[in-house]
Amino acid sequence: MTDQALWRPTRRRLTDTLLAAFAPVAVCGLALGGLSMWTAYGNAGGPARIAVGESRVLLPYGDNRDTAAFFRITNSGGSADRLLKVTSAEAADGALTLSRHRMTGAGSASARTVSSATVPAGDSLAMSPTSLDVIVPAKAGWQSGDLVEFTLHFEHSGAVKTLAVVVRAGQDGT
Repeated sequence: MTDQALWRPTRRRLTDTLLAAFAPVAVCGLALGGLSMWTAYGNAGGPARIAVGESRVLLPYGDNRDTAAFFRITNSGGSADRLLKVTSAEAADGALTLSRHRMTGAGSASARTVSSATVPAGDSLAMSPTSLDVIVPAKAGWQSGDLVEFTLHFEHSGAVKTLAVVVRAGQDGT
């Protein structure tokens, strides 16, 4: 046998080992309990719940075939979502674009194409001629009161179909 004494567990060594092991376990347990309570009270943010309503598309005027469509998008969920694109098989060439309008002063306005639009959690996005709209190449023959099918594509909620009624400019607040 060597001069080294055999290692023997003492009460002090066992206490220190148990305390060293207990601290991380206790912290993890507290964190898990806190996160569980946060989730149970609805603060963890559920998925986006998208609904599309008040859908309308303007009747083209004169020789112009491009027109605009407007939607009210409501997100009753706990997470924001993004409108990525809008499609319609009933549009003339299918190439619809999101456009944002801004007043530039002196009564003039500018429009620019945007790639997406945020729909905040628990809120809604109301498209209008002075904010966000969808530029639509209209098919010949649309008449006031016709219904046009659109599909709105969202980042998290996927595709949502809606019918938009064709209205004359100035009708129904447009």
